Amino acid sequence: MGIFKLRNMEAVAKLKNCPMSVRKMRLVVDNIRGKNVEDALNILRYTNKEAAVWLEKVLLSAIANWEYKNGMTENADDYDLFVSEAFADQGTMLKRFRPAPHGRAHRIRKHTNHVTLKVANRIPLESENQVEEVEEVAAEDNND
Repeated sequence: MGIFKLRNMEAVAKLKNCPMSVRKMRLVVDNIRGKNVEDALNILRYTNKEAAVWLEKVLLSAIANWEYKNGMTENADDYDLFVSEAFADQGTMLKRFRPAPHGRAHRIRKHTNHVTLKVANRIPLESENQVEEVEEVAAEDNND
């Protein structure tokens, strides 16, 4: 008889230097924050913005990271994954010049952003390593 330690696992996926302004990205990021993974993927598939295409790839990567972090033994569908954190920060700005009338030049700023998505499970996992350690300790206590 072992004592099961239940835990929540969190996985992160990041997208850096996405060639889009952070303001446009945040419009879509705000739509999926706190949603179930399935609902978030459906929202992104049917959102008519370029940011949704980028975010869908990042969300799929976060789900794959969660499965990999659990040793590829757990399926993400069984643990009710949700987007625990989602935010977009401003990235570096590429500065370019465009010719203007009368021999002048106008500056063009090409914005980029960094997106971070964290995915966590609502249904706790049973930690096998913790179970084995607790069973060994319990067996030692019974022998004493």
